[in-house]
Parts: sequence; C-alpha cells; structure tokens
Amino acid sequence: MKGQEARCYYQPQPSKLAVAFWSSDFKMPDLLTPGKFVNRSSLPSALPALLALDLALVLIAWGGAFWLRFNLDVPDEFVAMAWGSAVYAVFGYAAGLLWLGVYRQVWRYIGLPELRRMVLAIFAGAVFTAVVVLMLRIENFPRSILLLHPLIVVILLSAARAVWRTMFELQSRDTVGQPLLIVGSLSDASTALRALKGARQWRPIGIVSPIASERGLSLQNIRVLGGLDALNDISRAVGASTALIASPPGSAQRRAVLLQAPEAGLVLLTLPRPDAWLREEVVGPRHIELDDLLGRDPVQLDVQGLSDLLSGQTVLVTGAGGSIGSELCRQIARFGVARLVCVDLSEYAIYQLEQELRAAHPQMQGLYYTANVRETERLLAIAGLHRPTVVFHAAAYKHVPLMESLNEVEALRTNVLGTLNTARVAGAVGATRFVLISTDKAVNPTNVMGASKRLAELVMQSVAAEYGGTRFMAVRFGNVLGSSGSVVPLFSAQIARGGPVTVTHPDIVRYFMTIPEASQLVLQAGLMGRSGQIFVLDMGEPVKILDLAKILIRLSGKSEQEVPIVFTGLRPGEKLYEELLANGETTLPTPHPKLHVAKTNTPGHLNPDDVRKDIDSLGSDPAASSLRDWLQSLVPEYSVR
Repeated sequence: MKGQEARCYYQPQPSKLAVAFWSSDFKMPDLLTPGKFVNRSSLPSALPALLALDLALVLIAWGGAFWLRFNLDVPDEFVAMAWGSAVYAVFGYAAGLLWLGVYRQVWRYIGLPELRRMVLAIFAGAVFTAVVVLMLRIENFPRSILLLHPLIVVILLSAARAVWRTMFELQSRDTVGQPLLIVGSLSDASTALRALKGARQWRPIGIVSPIASERGLSLQNIRVLGGLDALNDISRAVGASTALIASPPGSAQRRAVLLQAPEAGLVLLTLPRPDAWLREEVVGPRHIELDDLLGRDPVQLDVQGLSDLLSGQTVLVTGAGGSIGSELCRQIARFGVARLVCVDLSEYAIYQLEQELRAAHPQMQGLYYTANVRETERLLAIAGLHRPTVVFHAAAYKHVPLMESLNEVEALRTNVLGTLNTARVAGAVGATRFVLISTDKAVNPTNVMGASKRLAELVMQSVAAEYGGTRFMAVRFGNVLGSSGSVVPLFSAQIARGGPVTVTHPDIVRYFMTIPEASQLVLQAGLMGRSGQIFVLDMGEPVKILDLAKILIRLSGKSEQEVPIVFTGLRPGEKLYEELLANGETTLPTPHPKLHVAKTNTPGHLNPDDVRKDIDSLGSDPAASSLRDWLQSLVPEYSVR
C-alpha cells in the first residue's frame, strides 16, 4: 500500500502496535475484492456520521460486555481497564467495517445479504481486537469479553439498521401512491414486493392468493385478503383499481383473474420476465399482454454455438421485412454478424427494417434489397456479391383464404419456386446452411397454401441432394402471436371498432408461440440440423380461438356484452384443428427439448426442374381443379375440401 494517501476513513490514537500494523510495509490481504480498502472519493458522503454511530455502539457494547461479565457490577479496577482497552476495540472494528465495505450499503434497503456482510465485518473486527489485546498481554484481562463483545455488537448494529429501515418504510407508506392488489401465492407476491421496493407510484394494500391455506396470513405487513373468487368484492372493499398479477406466465391463475377483471373495474399489470429485465427500458410494472397469459418458458439457446456460427459472418434473410423475417434479423444481429443481407419484396417493410437495425446495431453492415425470390438472376446476383454463410428463407405467401381462391398459382410461384430458387442459389454460392421457414399447415394440408409449403419442403430435400456442401433444413411451427395476417391483429382491430369479433367456429383450436420464441428456435435448428431434416417445434398446448377472443376482449377492459362474438363458419380450406405431424410421421428427439425432427415419408424422388416446368405451364389463370389435381399428384396427403 506504499504511496497511497488514504487507507481508511478513521484512525484512533496510534499505539506502538497500531503503528506497526499500519506501517507502509504492511499489506492487507485481498480476501474479498468488493470490500477492499477504498479511498475517500469512493465512500458515501454520510460515512463519518454512520461510522461514528457504529463506533459509538461498539463502545457501548464494550462496556456492556464488562457489565455482563461481572454480573452487572463491574469492579473499579476493571472499569479503568475497560476504558483503557476500548481504543483497541474501536480501532479493530473500524478496520473490519471499512475493510469489508459495510458503508457502501444503503440502510433503507438493507436485507439478509447486507446483514451477512456486516456480521462478517464484525467477526473481522473481533479478530483484530482479540489479536491486539492478546499481544499486549493486558494483565488480568477477562478473555470472555472477547466473546461477549461481538455478540452484543451484532445485536446493536443490526437493531440500528432495522430501526432505520422501519422508519423509512413507515415514511414511504405514507407517501401518495396508487393502491395496488398483488394477485398470486405468497411466494410469487414476495418476488413482486421486492421488485416494487422504492416504487412510490404504487402502494400495495393487499394480497389475493389462490391458495386457501394462505388466507389470513400476511407478508411484509400486507395481509392476504382472500382468494380469486372474491377478487371483485376485495377490490371494491379496499378501493383498488389496479392489480399486479404475480403468478407465473401462462398459469391458470392469470386467466382466472382476467375473466373477473372487467367486472371489478381492474387494470391488470405484470412484471417483466427475468430474461426481459436487461432488454426493457422500463423495468417496472407494465400492462399485461396476450403472451403473458398464453406464456411459455423462455427459449434456452446454445449461445456459444450460435456465436461460432454467425459471429463475423455474412447472413442472408429473405422475407426480411415480415414478422418472422424481421425478428430473425434482430436475433441474428445480436450475435455480431459482420454483414446482414436483407431481402424483401416490400419497399416499405425493408425501409422500416433498415431504420430499426441501423439505430440498434450501428456497427453492423446491413444491406437492404428490394427483390423477388421468384427472380433467380436477381437472387444469384445478390448472393454472389456477398457470399452468405447462412441463408434463412422466410419469404412466403401464408394467408390461407387469399391463397385458396383467385391466387392459387401465386402461392405456388412464391412458396415453391421461390424456395427452389433460394435453395439453389444458397448451394451455388457455397453457403454452409439453408433454413426454410415452414408451417404446421403443411401437415396433411387441406388448402393450397399448406400444400404449397409441403411441396416447398419436398423441393428443399431434393435440392439438398444436389449440393453436398450445404446443409438444407426446414422448420415447422404454428401460429405466431402478433404476426401480420394472424388472428390477433384482426381481433384487436375488431375490438377497437366496438365489435363484433368474428370467430369461424366455437371449437376451432390453434397452436401459438411468440415471434421471438419462433425466431430463436429457427436459429437453434439451423445450428444443429443435418441436411434434409424437417424440424417440428414444441408448440405447447393448443388454444381455442374462442377463448383467445374472450381474452383479448377482457384485455381491452371490456366484456362480451359490450363487444359481442359472432360465429361465421369455417372458411374454404380451413381446418378445425392443426396438426404438427402427417399421417405415418413420427418424431425423433434432439438435444434441445423444444425441437424434434420429423421422420417423414417422402414420396419417391422429386425433380425440381419438372416442378418448375409444371408451374410455368399452369399459366396466369389456370383452372382451379387442374391446379389442385396437380398438387395432389405431388403431395398425396393433400385433400381438397
């Protein structure tokens, strides 16, 4: 510690031992880096007062230890001994408290971790004091003092901090804040209350627990007022207009609360998931959203593997302006790609993506092309110029009713020929991986869109045989919350207009996942897949579209009486429920729990060039029956309804 001007904030009158202890040749062991000695500039401005208070309590404890040692009657000669040796206790405890960084703590928020560090500092101070006293060989010094004293110090210093925090909490409780009900078990409520500490906008006034045995208990002086069935009565009784749902995403409790919230006039809030705290600009309570209610566990990515695959590389994404394509671009940019080539037919979509990525990743070289995947020469020119390592093919027509009538041939040209063009271009420029974004509607398809995507999978597998140096794979998943053309934006627009909300059938069900989850699993599949494989994502439990409509209505703060639901009947080509595997297909497990490989029954060898010729020969306005007959000849599981 030579040459340093300030070693600690407080130094008593030095004895010979103290001078030796603090000599310039002494080196403090660096046992706990966070609590090393620091200079004045890094210590809090209130340190002199806090240190003085603690050392005063250390002195009181020193006298109290003598008082207890002699049964509340200290002989005169030991009174002098106590006063004479107190300087060593003050010195030792000051060293321990400063050494372990106790004064970096904020007393108003003190908890068990801070108390544990304080106890460790007191132990260090007790050791310092004992070493000094024993080395000085003070005559007739009672050794039990050295054991009694730190115990009393722990009690006094803990009490001082507890009183300080209690006064702060009492003061905070009196501040103006909106009354807030916490909905969830005591375990969930405990996490929520910790997150709300210091948030003066909210004032928790009660807990509503789904666990009957917890009713009547209290947590941090906040009582469990009842169960979910009494939510309406509780909110009215305590005058709360807001409830924070502390139960985990996707739990039945969240849905139960939502069904009762409009009747109680409650605004529903939730806290971000742990994985979202670092990404959110506002990390406090936020309004609950649909994916919180249908919630799924965060995807566990092989970050190291994806970094090795993408970092410093060139990646090309088709359909980059779409819901899945744009999220893929965001996820890919996180892994430090050197160059991201974004291709989309829509000028406005690619412009929006360009603005977003340039602001979020200014260090990344982004290249934004308006191009059509149907045009082989244009794709080859782009890919030949940049030589991508990985190609993600997300460009597709996906709206079932639109592709079912009037636009059938367009679905084939974009979904089938676009896939053929992009796959061959990826192989021609030497890409190591090509990933096709497919759909669960390709399984036992009943519509042109689904059949075209199944044919795209078959084309991809055929191209895989042409280019041995490139791994070709496809990823199937179901509906994505909030994607363009999906049911959620449609319902939201209908609710905003005051209804009615149109549901095709009361029993229709669909699988759902979030856009980030789908995109992350596509990346993971691209990392681990072998050529020709088709991956199936774990979509969780299917959701009734009727329930989805009700949830969205409740999220808007309205009821079904205000926004009615009407049934319109299944549309052409629409299934009552979607499948993830075709008849006769099975899945094989992978190292990732949410990814499975579909073991498909591929019908013979498919010649992609023949497919191209057939589609070109269909003309611009083919007879619907001839097109469907041709599709059935290549996709036997396709059934026309």
